[in-house]
Amino acid sequence: MDIKEYLETKREDVALLLCDLIRMPSVRGQEGQVNRYLKEWFKGLADEVELVEIPDSIQDDPDYSFRLDDFTYADTPNLLVRKTGKGGGKSVVFNTHVDVVPPSKNHEKPFNPRVKDGMVLGRGACDAKGQVAVLCLLIQALKDLDIKLPGDLEFHFVVEEECGGNGTLAFARRGCEADAAIVLEPTDMALLPSVRGAVWFTITCHGRAGHSGSAGTVVSALKEAIKVVDILERYHAKLLAESKGLPLFDNFENPMPLTIGTLEAGNWPASAPDKATLKGVLGFLPNKTREQITDEVRAAIESEGGEWLRDNYEIEFMYRHDGNVLPPDHELVTTLQDACREAGAKDEVSAMTASCDAWMYNNQLEIPTVVYGPGKLSDAHSNHEQIALDDIIKSTEVLIHFLKTWS
Repeated sequence: MDIKEYLETKREDVALLLCDLIRMPSVRGQEGQVNRYLKEWFKGLADEVELVEIPDSIQDDPDYSFRLDDFTYADTPNLLVRKTGKGGGKSVVFNTHVDVVPPSKNHEKPFNPRVKDGMVLGRGACDAKGQVAVLCLLIQALKDLDIKLPGDLEFHFVVEEECGGNGTLAFARRGCEADAAIVLEPTDMALLPSVRGAVWFTITCHGRAGHSGSAGTVVSALKEAIKVVDILERYHAKLLAESKGLPLFDNFENPMPLTIGTLEAGNWPASAPDKATLKGVLGFLPNKTREQITDEVRAAIESEGGEWLRDNYEIEFMYRHDGNVLPPDHELVTTLQDACREAGAKDEVSAMTASCDAWMYNNQLEIPTVVYGPGKLSDAHSNHEQIALDDIIKSTEVLIHFLKTWS
């Protein structure tokens, strides 16, 4: 039985597996149920399957994101799966995440999956339990088709990607060596060797509260916060102009958007509030580092905001990571392109205008890394989240062809 024919026989099994995964509401702190399920699923399919506990001390790591009070990892392990090669071949580490974001507004029964017209619908279908299903099918296919690769394979099923990558951070701190890394995310099956960076921030502005009739003595924290938004918009425009000329990213009008997600202030229309808090995310391209971005944001606020704002604001960066770049002509990229063509899939190479865990493999572990996977980013985190079974099957076929050549 050839690869394509075999994978078609697994279509119904993949749908059932993905629906099982979606039924587990694995938001932050509740991912353990998924990795325990997968540990049982992989029995007999891999050479090593291990639940890897994450030490609570990871919260003291400088790259840790979104620390919570009294949070513990006692019940949220990562999952490590290994398949040992025959020897002498190139190795690969695969990564994807089992956590999901909370349900969207008007998302009807998000954890009750449905299969309709070849699509699987439900929270996590596209981001990233569909990608989990790809890796499950890949591992099963290697065993069932008796494909013995020379190189070793390692699979990281991680928690807490959605809040900044703390699960992958824990794996990175354990150490990992491989000749290539593939991070599975919804890329619509495009190959993404370039990924932007991001900083998430909370900015608190303080004012002097008072009655609306005392304009000369009050300072509205809300107005100061609006001033900050204007400063950030100007900084973003300058940053975008300075980031032109980067291969792959130049195909997008704004590959590094600024988003202000929340602004909270005041409790009465006729009173100037003494405190306003805004939260958002600023994307940036690999021509800048996270340290440069955080320093420049502070400098812009303090130089443009005026004397009051300069002395009466605080900023916290809850999540800071760099972008990563692999040249489009790198052997990893071209080998994946060849595998796409062999499987009859598109071989598009582009850049990722969102962020993910790829930078930890590429930048910190120095493993050449590409992001790839089925599913559309426009469906992720939405109230219509879905993924096509055809794309799960085709992505798996691509990865099998890739491994046979790469390894």
